[in-house]
Amino acid sequence: MRVYHLKTCDTCRKAIKALREAGHVPELIDVRADGVDAPTLARLMAAVGRDRLLNTRSTTWRGLAETERADLDDAKAFALIAAYPTLMKRPLVERDGQVYVGWTKDVQAALL
Repeated sequence: MRVYHLKTCDTCRKAIKALREAGHVPELIDVRADGVDAPTLARLMAAVGRDRLLNTRSTTWRGLAETERADLDDAKAFALIAAYPTLMKRPLVERDGQVYVGWTKDVQAALL
């Protein structure tokens, strides 16, 4: 189990704590400190799609220039997440070939 997170994100910390309490030993990847390599990012985007992977409600997104946010397609979303890893929705959990985005009740039910 791999968890892509931000160490400063309260939801990520809550998810990691719950996963550990459920007996999981997640491999933690801090998207800001560790980054996400291009092949991994491509695999994650293919698994969930750009709309689920790109966090358009984040502070980072709001801080981008309008020209960077305009005309968004898969290639542009990929380039933005590669340049600004905090644009990736978190937590993102990979387990047994499945990718889970966020920490909703559905994700919790599937993982805990």
